[in-house]
Amino acid sequence: MLRGLPAASQFVRKTEEHLKAMVAPGIIFEELGFNYIGPIDGHDLRLLVQTLENLKDLEEPVFLHVVTRKGKGYAPAEEDPVGYHAFTKLEPTSQSSPPQRPQPPKYQDVFGRWLVDAASRDPRLVAITPAMCEGSGMRPFAERFPERFFDVGIAEQHAVTLAAGLACEGKKPVVAIYSTFLQRAYDQLIHDVALQNLDVLLAIDRAGLVGEDGPTHAGAFDLSYLRCIPNLVVMAPSDENETRRLLQTGYLYPGPAAVRYPRGRGPGTPVDSALEPLPLGKGRLVRAGGAGRPRIAILNFGALLPAALGAAQILDATVADMRFVKPLDCDLVDELAADHDLLVTLEENAVLGGAGSAVAEHLNAAGRPLPLLQLGLPDRFVPHASQGRQRQLCGLDPEGIVQSIRRFAARLDPPACVPPHQRAQGEGP
Repeated sequence: MLRGLPAASQFVRKTEEHLKAMVAPGIIFEELGFNYIGPIDGHDLRLLVQTLENLKDLEEPVFLHVVTRKGKGYAPAEEDPVGYHAFTKLEPTSQSSPPQRPQPPKYQDVFGRWLVDAASRDPRLVAITPAMCEGSGMRPFAERFPERFFDVGIAEQHAVTLAAGLACEGKKPVVAIYSTFLQRAYDQLIHDVALQNLDVLLAIDRAGLVGEDGPTHAGAFDLSYLRCIPNLVVMAPSDENETRRLLQTGYLYPGPAAVRYPRGRGPGTPVDSALEPLPLGKGRLVRAGGAGRPRIAILNFGALLPAALGAAQILDATVADMRFVKPLDCDLVDELAADHDLLVTLEENAVLGGAGSAVAEHLNAAGRPLPLLQLGLPDRFVPHASQGRQRQLCGLDPEGIVQSIRRFAARLDPPACVPPHQRAQGEGP
């Protein structure tokens, strides 16, 4: 009605804005050009629908502020919204149910305990998380060292840049972040951390398949997008104790380092309370294979070691736990290549550009024409299922690994199955 009177219209609008600013938090959005509406109760569906109906005909930008309560309608979630942020299928219990056996710790808790122990020794350690305190196992650290704990909210880019700034000031930042969310901070990781070769440790949780959390939360690509970054050390532990020791290795390394570990519980390996690092860039031989032909060596990167050992038992194969994706243990690769007819790389990461690609690049550069089978996540998004079922679907359980190796070996030309020393001397067919 007042649009024909510009002065009056502007006066009324300014008055409206000032009145809103006194009772509502939306003034910043009004200044950005939005018509701010709210806050309204998001659990009142009748009010929500009515408001949306009223807003449909507005031509100007609208900001609707809806307030909800996490866990609304489910009493346990209302009382513990953090604990019930995500949970698996609920199973009925009864008084006759047998007592549950003690379970191995979750990888996030292994990290949390290491974080407290390392911080107790080194006052320079500071911990950063983008709103994943509980999910990353950081609550004990936050309670014990509140002045050294920084939760930056859902701002992964800022988490990495903050770590870079703290490292420039002589601190030792540890960034606890989910693999899928680190993708958001890729530019900051390259330009703010790696380019300056800063002393920052990335503790990358939920690496690999994540079960019912689905493809949006799967850490399927971190080995591929991390190993191409200069200055960055990339590690993939195979169990709980290896996780603790590689975290310490990365923490002591005077530059950017990343340790990636999966969601869930480990295989039950006892965890040493000491803070002992591992030799940088060195893997370990876990199982020696037999003398049959073709001789097969499985190079495991990460938490699939039990599956690798299960397959090796059937095939009588050698198994190496590589530990490091970058720097790759080239000496161990060369040793296995010299004594085996077929190398198989195994990782819970995309095959494209992953750890297996690092082995292939090394063999190619070294001039070793050895058959190589790369096993990992396929070039598709893996749908929701349990972690065990997802691994079956991807052929990463022991049976799937055996089938893939047998199919690959059956397609090899006869010269590929001749012992390496005979090929070198020209004695093969």
